[in-house]
Amino acid sequence: MTGIGLDHERCVVPESAGRQLPTYVLVTPARNEGEHIGRTLASVVAQAHLPLRWVVVSDGSTDQTDDVVSAYQQQRDWIRLVRLPNQRERSFAAKVDCFNAGLRALRDVQFDVIGNLDADISFGADYFEFLMARFAEAPRLGVAGTPFVEGGTHYDYRFTNIEHVSGACQLFRRECFEEIGGYVPIKGGGIDWVAVTTARMKGWQTRTFPERHCIHLRPMGTGSAGWFRAAFRQGQKDYSLGGHPLWQVIRGLYQMSRPPYVIIGGAVIAGYVWAWAKRQERPISPELIRFHRGEQFVRLRQVFRLPAWH
Repeated sequence: MTGIGLDHERCVVPESAGRQLPTYVLVTPARNEGEHIGRTLASVVAQAHLPLRWVVVSDGSTDQTDDVVSAYQQQRDWIRLVRLPNQRERSFAAKVDCFNAGLRALRDVQFDVIGNLDADISFGADYFEFLMARFAEAPRLGVAGTPFVEGGTHYDYRFTNIEHVSGACQLFRRECFEEIGGYVPIKGGGIDWVAVTTARMKGWQTRTFPERHCIHLRPMGTGSAGWFRAAFRQGQKDYSLGGHPLWQVIRGLYQMSRPPYVIIGGAVIAGYVWAWAKRQERPISPELIRFHRGEQFVRLRQVFRLPAWH
């Protein structure tokens, strides 16, 4: 299933007028987020539609993260702090460990939607009210979220499909999350992408709603060396997650047309080629790779207005 089938204009109606919104819970893995998590906490407690419970999982934080969360917890009984020991391997898979620890703290709560919320974003007071209304109006909507804005800009959705949902805040209908088996612990990254793409493969609708956005508070690398490393690693990840070579070349060429021009696009292609030469492990199923590549070709036909291929 490739489209959510929602009328775009319906996304701007009053969110809770004449209907009951779904209930939701949140889990936030956090490690040394003391500089930013205060704004995330302030954003959540200001929501017009509050969560039933919010579990912040501190992954061995050594800064003031725990203190900031504890101060809010003392005033709001629906906020819980869970602390994990600082004696585990650091990898992207650790986020899954943290999230699962948060899930265990939700066993006694009945909810409709579960959210994975980063500890370094902020958003408006109607953010979750808006997204819960989208779940209320679309029974097959399995995963929803919004773009994240950084430096006043967000993704170009020609190459970042509007059906992908950013890991900054991913909301899952409970039945969808259970059907996909939750998050898969992948050390090299891509756990958010795998969850959303698996949901679509299983027939759920997924959607980023650009009518709202969240703000990414943690600045990304701005030096050319930082950009190159990040883009090279993205190319490696694109290979490990089964991206098609033709898609990768076109994506790299597109990136070369934007500042800082050749650096980013070349690094994205180079990372993919390096991973291919090394026969880097692909930690996802052949079925998911086929589905992913099929979606890529559909989007290429849309971008270049090509007829269907047979």
